[in-house]
Amino acid sequence: MEIRTLQYFLAIAREENISAAADFLHITQPTLSRQMKDLEDELGKQLFIRGKRRISLTEAGILLRKRAEEITSLVERTESEIMASEELLTGDIYIGCSESDGMRLIAKAIDKMALMYPHVKFHLYSGNADEMYHKIEDGILDFAIVIEPVELKKYDYLKLPYMNTWGILMSNHSILANNEIITPNDLRDKPLLCSNQTMVKNELAGWIGGNQRKLNIVGTYNLLYNASLLVEEGHFYALCLKDIINIEGKDLCFKPLSPQLEAGMLVIWKKYQPFARPAEVFLEILKKEFN
Repeated sequence: MEIRTLQYFLAIAREENISAAADFLHITQPTLSRQMKDLEDELGKQLFIRGKRRISLTEAGILLRKRAEEITSLVERTESEIMASEELLTGDIYIGCSESDGMRLIAKAIDKMALMYPHVKFHLYSGNADEMYHKIEDGILDFAIVIEPVELKKYDYLKLPYMNTWGILMSNHSILANNEIITPNDLRDKPLLCSNQTMVKNELAGWIGGNQRKLNIVGTYNLLYNASLLVEEGHFYALCLKDIINIEGKDLCFKPLSPQLEAGMLVIWKKYQPFARPAEVFLEILKKEFN
């Protein structure tokens, strides 16, 4: 399977039409059709559903599109790093970001490096820790900023001087809104939204002193903003970190958990990772900032 073939496949997936994709690629339609037939034969799977006016992807085609986008992006990034000038620091740094006000520390480091090396570009990906572990393993991210607890067996890391406070986001009209703190007993019959991260669920189970099924978890989220809209309607509660959502001017309040539950933050990267020069420089800046 050649990179060029994957690029052809992605053009068809994007254009949803063989003729339009052939025009975009500046090749003939029969050549493109033959390339895709050879690809399907090689994989032993049908990739396209060929309709009268548009082409759509089969389940196998959808999977290949995801992998092809990752592969072609990694190839383009590798070429860029190898061809970068040795005299002028240029290139790209890819960072996965957790939702936390502690990200301000990373933002300061990025701002400092951008002033020192204006030809370096930063690419931020927001997601939960489970997603970022996969992207680091696949070489898509250089670094990920994750919230403890973290399984560190595969990673080197740098600890941020910041602690997150866990609590409950709720409507100002909630029956718990006048509480100063939230205990496990307060939540037992409340419709709770929880992060879908595995490690977070384990922490929650430990906090309540047993199985998380003792709580009424009615839904999950991976990023908090949309969950906060549900909470603002007045019925739901969301387990989250303090200061992720700006509650000023909104019908929302945040109450910390009791017993107190806090979580540190780490910058992680894959062990034995051969960094490009921009990533090496950025890591040195992070170390100086945090020390």
